[in-house]
Amino acid sequence: MTDTATTPPALPGWRHTYSGKVRDLYVPDDGATDVVLVVASDRISAYDHVLPTTIDDKGAVLTALSLWWFDQLSPLVANHVVSLEVPEQVAGRAMICRRLRMYPVECVARGYLTGSGLVEYEATRAVCEVPLPDGLVDGSRLSEPIFTPATKAAVGEHDENVSFDVVAAQIGQDVATRLRDTTLAVYARAEKIAAERGVILADTKLEFGTDPVSGELILGDEVLTPDSSRYWPADQWQPGRAQPSFDKQFVRDWLTSPESGWDRHSEEPPPPLPTDVVARTRDRYVEAYERITGLTFGA
Repeated sequence: MTDTATTPPALPGWRHTYSGKVRDLYVPDDGATDVVLVVASDRISAYDHVLPTTIDDKGAVLTALSLWWFDQLSPLVANHVVSLEVPEQVAGRAMICRRLRMYPVECVARGYLTGSGLVEYEATRAVCEVPLPDGLVDGSRLSEPIFTPATKAAVGEHDENVSFDVVAAQIGQDVATRLRDTTLAVYARAEKIAAERGVILADTKLEFGTDPVSGELILGDEVLTPDSSRYWPADQWQPGRAQPSFDKQFVRDWLTSPESGWDRHSEEPPPPLPTDVVARTRDRYVEAYERITGLTFGA
């Protein structure tokens, strides 16, 4: 753990070009334009802020889980991973990936109602203009999963939920339909696999692009990690309340507690996390990986 956000490391053969909330991107020094190095840091974000404290092993856990899911989803959609032969400094938390033309949309599938979807439902009885029946509560399972896309936001800003029609107007009806259908197919497969392991996949956010040469639809970024998905223990699921989750719940809870002294609606940055919150958050990420994959982290 450190109390300052990590600085992207200098890597032999690669040049750093971009840092997101938790990932750093590099391009080859030799000028090649077909691949990019994606490095998952140990940074953690909450309430649209990158926190000043990192979570030990988080980047390695998310990378390992994404790789496992890419393998499970390979019958449905290709992914962007080319090689794991990465510089030693980032081994275990980096992937060499195809450089894609990314679509400017977050592809979200929801099988359960919670989060921003719940807020919108309570106001309109719909989510992203998809009508839903009366009587749903926090944690309700939907009769069938729905596609609720969002526009991509810059670091420090909110993604904005939009309707399918808005996406179709932006990228074309045929492409939007393909993204929707693929997203829902991925969710259906992943939800079934997670359920077999006693875990509920409430919702997930995917990102897609196309190969600039072949035009093939490619699944990119991270996939089905606790940062991009809501996972709940199936044996603790109880509609009508906030569900325990395999993500940064401990971080959110502490930041909004009197102990932190932080006002999330102010312009002040969040304070450093206590050691116990860091340790419990790390354990929760590792537990998610091990329960879903059946593997031992670090083995």
